[in-house]
Amino acid sequence: MSAPETNIEPLKVLLVEDEFEALNLVKSMLISMGITQIYTAKNGLEAMQFLGEFDCDDLINVILCDWNMPRMSGLELLKQIRTVDPNVPFLMITGTADITSVSEAKAAGVTAYIKKPFSQDELKKKLVILARILAHRQASELI
Repeated sequence: MSAPETNIEPLKVLLVEDEFEALNLVKSMLISMGITQIYTAKNGLEAMQFLGEFDCDDLINVILCDWNMPRMSGLELLKQIRTVDPNVPFLMITGTADITSVSEAKAAGVTAYIKKPFSQDELKKKLVILARILAHRQASELI
């Protein structure tokens, strides 16, 4: 018996990506998967400003973030976010997947990692994992 399909459509995503084409490509992938609550930022600094401006617990519940960006990298953003929210699922999107980088991201508290270029199916698999983590946390809070 296989596990039931996890619904990713309710995910509320903050997509942080400095390259316009890459941002639009990932955003299109998310929309085609039924995810409609998508907020964007061009770099880690803009993402931190966005997160500080709103009550983000209700606004977003997943962060998808490029690693290499100007002003504030994805790794720097991850470290800052972990100081205020150790639980928000954080998917690092990067062309850098060497063992040192992966270890550094894991040490900083990354939830999942996906290497560019990736397919929509690969992204969906990662999002299903993040949605399951969120569902598990919500169920634990009810106990």
